[in-house]
Amino acid sequence: MNTLSREIGCWGRYPVQRCELVRPERHADLWSEAPTLLARGQGRSYGDAALNAGGRVVLTERINRFLTFDREQGVLRAEAGVTLAELLTLTVPRGWFPLVTPGTKHVSLGGCVAADVHGKNHHHDGTFACGVRELELVTADGRRLRCSAQENAEAFRATVGGMGLTGIVGEVELQLRPIESAYIRARHLPASNLEQMFHLLQQADQESQYSVAWVDLTSRDAALGRGVVMSGDHAARDELSGGRRLTPLRLPTHKVRNIPVDMPGWLLNKLSIRAFNSRYFRREGSRNAPFLVDYDTFFYPLDTLDNWNRLYGRRGFVQYQCVVPTATALEALQQVLQRLIDSGHPAFLGVLKRMGAAGGGYLSFPLHGYTLAMDLPMKGAATLALLDVFDAIVLPHGGRVYLAKDARLAPESFRAMYPQLDTWQRVRRELDPQGVFSSSLSRRLGLEDVV
Repeated sequence: MNTLSREIGCWGRYPVQRCELVRPERHADLWSEAPTLLARGQGRSYGDAALNAGGRVVLTERINRFLTFDREQGVLRAEAGVTLAELLTLTVPRGWFPLVTPGTKHVSLGGCVAADVHGKNHHHDGTFACGVRELELVTADGRRLRCSAQENAEAFRATVGGMGLTGIVGEVELQLRPIESAYIRARHLPASNLEQMFHLLQQADQESQYSVAWVDLTSRDAALGRGVVMSGDHAARDELSGGRRLTPLRLPTHKVRNIPVDMPGWLLNKLSIRAFNSRYFRREGSRNAPFLVDYDTFFYPLDTLDNWNRLYGRRGFVQYQCVVPTATALEALQQVLQRLIDSGHPAFLGVLKRMGAAGGGYLSFPLHGYTLAMDLPMKGAATLALLDVFDAIVLPHGGRVYLAKDARLAPESFRAMYPQLDTWQRVRRELDPQGVFSSSLSRRLGLEDVV
């Protein structure tokens, strides 16, 4: 296979690093001998998790064949380069939907495994790994290991959420969820501040399969953390009317717009963001009565805008996503939002979710509590210093930062946030004693030096 050295980034476009790229055309060619290796799917992580500065990156985008699909039981097996978008196109018309999906469908199955992604239903259904019946792991010596919660269970728990550092995920077998339609019965409820948001999320979680909250990151004082709670369930066929009822599993056509060039850095500023948020809060917060919406709009609203990361300009952005245990989550996240307001730093998108039990992977992000994600335009040292301030609030409250969104966490903070790190490190060394699989994230956090 030919290699190409070039600078690449991930979705946040920070950092950008030079890597040696190789793109296999066949599943049999996934293994590539090199001093250091890292598999990369669609590059939708936000920091440096899918980068390997100075090392080799194996692009898995063409390892994307569907292998088997049991339409009666909803069990699908595919190569790891298959995206959720490709999976949905195949399975939804046949009445099946992923058990867990993140906020974009333009991610590979291998990437979903590596980050052990979560969705709007974590409080009910857990992480992506909960739907993985089995995966194939290509190890450092070229073996192909079958892993599941029952077979090679330690390797499985090290791989789900292991950020690609135990080997290359070659195939994934998933259990899907039966659905009667391509629609969601949704409801929006406005919250005047973060405390009310917590209350409404608890209520929504009891009543609905899915829930998420949009947070106005510009609100302050008595309105600190105001937003809109959005909940929903898969709609049954008899809840549809007209043409929808005749073709319940057909997805409506959506016009996808594109951001063709990098926007100027001044476009997203405090004034423009505040104006947008005020309009959004009024519009979405007024949709109190239940309504039907197609799954694409409900789960993947940003996917209707191609290359939306270009809105942040050439310098890109960072996403800070943390989770804090339930007992102190309100206090901690109020402090985080207040420090954001006090800093004067612009922040565009804020998302709050309630999470259930901790994930099964040794380095899986979720724990029982609340997770807040915030997109901040990258403004150099000032932005990174502000994220350190957030860490200093989250860590004493027993919280942690999501590795798939991280670009700057300190090694000592990481070690304190992930108590099963020693176990993960032991299993990783058994799978890869020479440390072949490596990434910019793993070296920055000192994962390869942990004893």
